[in-house]
Amino acid sequence: MAADIDLHNLDLTGDAEIQNDVFLIAFNSGDGRVFDSLYREDAISNLSGKPLNGAERKQAIIDFLATGPSLKSSIKRSYTAGDTSLVVVDFDLEIPGENGERIKLHGTCTDVLRLGEDGKWLMAIDRPVADELPTA
Repeated sequence: MAADIDLHNLDLTGDAEIQNDVFLIAFNSGDGRVFDSLYREDAISNLSGKPLNGAERKQAIIDFLATGPSLKSSIKRSYTAGDTSLVVVDFDLEIPGENGERIKLHGTCTDVLRLGEDGKWLMAIDRPVADELPTA
C-alpha cells in the first residue's frame, strides 16, 4: 500500500475489497489504537479467542498487535443490506511464539459492519476462527 496513508484517518467505505485493504493496513501497522478505531464503540471482537467489547476489547487488541503479528486475508463473500454488511474472509495469520518462532494460523473470519449516521462503516462484530491448531 501507499506510503502516504494516514493511519489516523482510515475509512472502511462500503466496498468489501477496500474494507479488507484498510483492515489489513491497520492490523499490520502494529498500532492497536489505530486498528481499534475501525470498530464501533459497542463492537464485539473475538480476536483474543473470546468475545470482548468496550475497554476490554480495546486493550486486548492493543496488547495483541504489540506482539508483532502479521495478517493476510482475501474476501470469500460479502453481502450488504442497507446499513449492514457481512464480510467473510479467509485469513493467514503469523504470530510470534515464545521462542521467537513464527506460528502460522489459517482460518475464516466473519465480520459484520454497520454504516453509521456519519456515513462511515465500522466493525460491529469480528469473529476469526482458525481451521486447525497453530503450526510453527
